[in-house]
Amino acid sequence: MKSKTFESVWDALEENPVKNKNLKLRSQLMQAISKSIEDQQLTQQQAAKILHISQPRVSALLQGKLDAFRLDSLVNMAHHLGLDVSVNIAA
Repeated sequence: MKSKTFESVWDALEENPVKNKNLKLRSQLMQAISKSIEDQQLTQQQAAKILHISQPRVSALLQGKLDAFRLDSLVNMAHHLGLDVSVNIAA
């Protein structure tokens, strides 16, 4: 059996290029948000208040439950933490 090498785990999990890109973007945002929460030493309760979400949602975010979050809601959360989110578009 010939093994296949992938650039990222998302490339191995999702062949659809649109879904693949969405997973990658959500993953990057979740990592940045989680890191910001950790760097600021916020409790889940404090993070929930800042992010305007419930504590169980913060828990899901910190556990990496990607399917629980849409891209636009992650952009909003990043903004609430003072993170700058930008998009690069290339042909």
